[in-house]
Amino acid sequence: MNSIILIAGARLLVVLMLVFSLFMLIRGHNEPGGGFIGGLLAAIGFVVYAIACGTRDARRALRFRPSSIAGTGLGLALLAGVMAAIWGDTLFTGQWLFLGATETDKGWPLSTVLLFDIGVYLVVLGAILSIVFSLEEAV
Repeated sequence: MNSIILIAGARLLVVLMLVFSLFMLIRGHNEPGGGFIGGLLAAIGFVVYAIACGTRDARRALRFRPSSIAGTGLGLALLAGVMAAIWGDTLFTGQWLFLGATETDKGWPLSTVLLFDIGVYLVVLGAILSIVFSLEEAV
């Protein structure tokens, strides 16, 4: 497409969708949302960009191959599950680490559940974009 308005709007929308997808990823740790919803929102942002600017420009904006993104996410999700076995628990049991913990403050909590959510985010983003980019290039 050659619409200047659509291209300018798509660039702004991609940034907003990516920021909102990261918000949903982090928020979904304790409330509705999470890696799946965040990954879908990020993919929708890149799909809108691909519709406005073309698949080649969308692939260039993504900077990584979608299959590599999905593979990395799958590795992170598997790592999050296996980390419980290191501490002697069953697979995919949540493990917590509190950074900066003192006697009066628990600190900043990090967990393997968040690592799993990030892995799901990347798998969904990579898988959806692989499908959509392949379909757009075939048309």
